[in-house]
Amino acid sequence: MKTTSLDEKLEVLKKSLGGENIFSAIEWQHFASIWEPYSVKRKEIITHKDQKENYIYFVLGGVQRIYFASENGKEATLVFTYPNSFGGILDSFLLQKPSKYYYESLTTSHFLRAPHQNIKQAITNNSKLDDLFKQQTYLGLAGLLTRMVELQCFSAEEKFKKLLKRTPHILQLVPHKYLANYLGIDPTNFSKFLNNVKT
Repeated sequence: MKTTSLDEKLEVLKKSLGGENIFSAIEWQHFASIWEPYSVKRKEIITHKDQKENYIYFVLGGVQRIYFASENGKEATLVFTYPNSFGGILDSFLLQKPSKYYYESLTTSHFLRAPHQNIKQAITNNSKLDDLFKQQTYLGLAGLLTRMVELQCFSAEEKFKKLLKRTPHILQLVPHKYLANYLGIDPTNFSKFLNNVKT
């Protein structure tokens, strides 16, 4: 991403959260002060399994994934994060318990991040921010339930089509092998579906 000042990065965060609808000038000044810039290289583990998630991340650039790795080495990609979305292992962050998952950068990635205690205090002090975080949590849960239905009830082709309808730009953001893993379909079938879309 192009070089930007911290104030410019914070403005992106502010706009994403709803700006003046959520914060007074003084509230924003305090909330903005808890965020710090953070960057990682491609294929870095940001949060490890068994590590407590101490930060919430706001993605400024790059693509990341949350995945589970079994003892036999099999991986299951659960979530992708990309610019203007929040990242991190949410259940570990909220419960302050060790993570069962990994948070990994798929590309060079840039964030703003804020520590758990500071976020907790900011939410306690601002009812609108509290409502916003609750709403985002509920939306995440709704999305998770929809995804569970798709994984258990839909064919490979149906899952592929649903993904493109819901997030058409994701093909340009995420390496296709991770998308195939996310959908739980064979990479060969994913390539076949992709070729059908392109023709």
